[in-house]
Parts: sequence; structure tokens; C-alpha cells
Amino acid sequence: MVHEAQETTQSLKVIDEARQGSVLYKEEWEKTASVGAKRFYIESYGCQMNFNDSEIVAAILYEAGYLPTRQLEESDLILINTCSIREKAEETVRKRLRVFEAVKRRRPGTLVGVLGCMAERLKKRFLEEEKLIDLVVGPDAYRDLPNLIRGAESGQRMVNVLLSREETYADISPVRLDSNGVTAFISIMRGCDNMCSFCVVPFTRGRERSRDPFSIVAEAQDLFMRGYREVTLLGQNVDSYKWQNPETGSIVNFAQLLEMVAQIHPRLRVRFSTSHPKDMTDEVLYTMARYDNICKYIHLPVQSGNSRILALMNRTYDRPWYEERIRAIRRILPDAAVSTDIIAGFCTETEEEHQDTLSLIEWANFSMAYMFAYSQRPGTLAARRYKDDVPEEVKKRRLNEIIRLQTAISLRHNQADIGKTFEVLIEGDSRRSDCDFCGRNSQNKMVVFPKKEGYKPGDYVYVRIHDATSATLRGEIV
Repeated sequence: MVHEAQETTQSLKVIDEARQGSVLYKEEWEKTASVGAKRFYIESYGCQMNFNDSEIVAAILYEAGYLPTRQLEESDLILINTCSIREKAEETVRKRLRVFEAVKRRRPGTLVGVLGCMAERLKKRFLEEEKLIDLVVGPDAYRDLPNLIRGAESGQRMVNVLLSREETYADISPVRLDSNGVTAFISIMRGCDNMCSFCVVPFTRGRERSRDPFSIVAEAQDLFMRGYREVTLLGQNVDSYKWQNPETGSIVNFAQLLEMVAQIHPRLRVRFSTSHPKDMTDEVLYTMARYDNICKYIHLPVQSGNSRILALMNRTYDRPWYEERIRAIRRILPDAAVSTDIIAGFCTETEEEHQDTLSLIEWANFSMAYMFAYSQRPGTLAARRYKDDVPEEVKKRRLNEIIRLQTAISLRHNQADIGKTFEVLIEGDSRRSDCDFCGRNSQNKMVVFPKKEGYKPGDYVYVRIHDATSATLRGEIV
């Protein structure tokens, strides 16, 4: 499959069954609705962490008496959870703000708030240039939203973008937005201590801190009891997860956390994202091998196939190191699929170095990749140290070459699955036809197959593959 994940945009819509099976939630919802609660509308852009953050925001607003709405025009509070990873993501947010401005003119009194990474990075500019914005809230300040809203209702423009060394939102149970009732994300850590020269995350999300494992396990257990059958453990760099018990001094690392979640129930699938090549240990790989319910899929961003460029990116590994990690995965988890991130046209990249990236893609046999042309972000180490000297047309051409190669590899990868049978977790209807189900196998490949009587979302089925594209497997229940 070929995706541009960090440009994926989705309006987060809430269904009444967001807390599926919870009688208390339905009673609270109806009680709140009966007294004319205010409504909030939220959109998220960017990475999975942003979507998970929006679920935390929804929980905080729900406790403050707000109800979610899918209808922009009926909202009292419009929030946009933003991404700063690329310039295009920020441009998309600015276009949406123009739409919100029109709504605000038609509905005086509606508040508009900007959340997340872009709020942290551009707080001063937002206040100076975007007069429609009432709230600017950074990723570590969501608990303060009720106070900030009260201030905005009195006519003030409210800002809180303070970063924290402790905040993990461990005690907040997210309201599952646009939930399919089958899969869910669980944040296990926040922030990042890696200073990759192209990345804004350390500046917008702060230092790395890990959530206590007991709250993570409890959240996963609760999800399983409510019918969910898959959780994805989220972090900017999950392999560096490290929690120290303040009373005993004992340490829980990521491999141990992964095992704790896997032991909840054999029918609860466990995924994780994202890994960093410098931190992925054999201990994690052997833990994955021991448990059938830990999915055999690893997203391992390489960014470039050339060691000099990797050094400029401050990735703290070189090409031989990355290749050794791929070999370890193939040795310990021979049936695992590996995906990656690729940046084309980083500062000073030569044609020969671009060819190194193409050769690594071919060698590694990635199942899919997130692929981008380099976009210089203000404030990053690269912006301060290096000249963005690769012409845009060269970046685009190199990116297209990467996409063409990866598309061919993904197709070859998927065609090799024709004739095989996989256990698939049904997630819901296929996007193209309500006569088909869709779901993913352990290797994170999307599988589409005709519905069969007696099966429903949340069920595991065995599907024999008879056809494949670069993005999808097609088959039949057997």
C-alpha cells in the first residue's frame, strides 16, 4: 500500500455509541441533552497521535457539559487539531479556518479554537493575523480547556501553549470519536527526545515522558470488555518507552509493556506505532514472536538510504545499522511486514544519494511507505543549519521515482499473498460497497471480501486471497 499518512485529513464525527455498551454514558448523554447542552465540533489533521488527542479533548469537554456534533453549522465551539509536520498540512488548516470564519459570521457567539502542534508553533502569528480565533491551546494544555473557554466567552482571546514534563493524560478515559467499536488507539507516551533535524515534534510536543503501564493495561482491558478487538499503542517513539516505579524503582520497558497488554486476552490484537531504528531491540522482536495476538507488522522509518544524509538528519544511525535491524526482523519474525517513511530531496542530497534510497527500498522489500518531498520547517535544526538547496522540481521528480518503485514493490508484495489464507479482523463495511466487509490481517494489509451471513464487525474470519492490488487484498471467507 502507498499512503501519504501525515496529510490524511479526517473530520472526526461522533456516534451515539462512542462508549459502546455503556449504560451510564447513554443516561448521562440523555440527561445532558435534556438541559440544552452546548455543542462542539472537532476536526483533526496529521498523525494518529493527533486523533487520539482529540478523543482526550472530547472527554474533557464532555465532562464540562459539552456534547459532540457532526454538524458544523450547529456547533457552539469549533476546534481544529493541527499538524505542523509539513507546510501543506498547515496550508490545509488555514483553508479550513476560512470556512470556520464564514460559519462564525452566520452564527455569532461561536468560538473557534486551534489545538495541537500548529497552535504551539504559531501561537503569536495566530493571535496577530487570525482575528476569528478565540482559543490557542497546545498539546499539553487540554485540561485547561474549560477555563480557557470561559475566558473566551467573556470576550478575551485565550492562550495556553505551555509544555509539560509530566502530563500524560493517564487518568482521562478518551471518548472514542467516529469509533467502529472494533479498533482503538492508546497513547503510551508523549513528546520526543530525538532531535531529528527536519522535525518540529520536539518543539511542539516537548520532552519525552512515559505513561504508567497500569493505566495503559486498564484502558486496554476496558476496551476489550466493551467489545473492541484491537488496540494500537501510540508514541512518537514507542521503543524508548520507559516507566520507573516511584516506590520500588523497578523499570518497565516497551517489550515488557507489550507483553502486559498482549496477556489481557488472546483475542485482543495488539499493534504499535512508531518505532525508531536506533531503539528497536531484539527483546521487542522476541516478545512479538511469542504472542500470536501481537501483530506481525512494524513501521520502521528510515527516511533515507544514504548514511551521509542520515547524519545530516541527525537520525543517529547509518545505513548498515538500519539494514541490521531489517535482518533481525526477518530472522526473528519471518512472516512480518515492514513499512517505512521516506523523505526525498533533503538538504544537499545528490543524485547518487537518491539512488541509495531507491536501492534500500528495493532491498528492504517494504510492504508500504509514507513518502514525502522534503519540506523545511521553521525552527528546526535543519532550517538553522542547512540550506534547502534541492530544487522543487528535482524533489518532485525524486519523490515520483520513489513512489513508482514502492508501488511496484507493494504490488509484488501483495501478489505473493494470492492463494494464502489469513486471519482477518472484520472492521466494517468496505468503502466501495456495503456488500463487502473489510479488515486487516496481522501484517496490516487491508483485505476486502464479500459478506457472509452470521458474521459482523469484531469477528475474526479466515479469508483466502484470490486477487491483489498495490493497496488491497481481495478474497473469500473460508
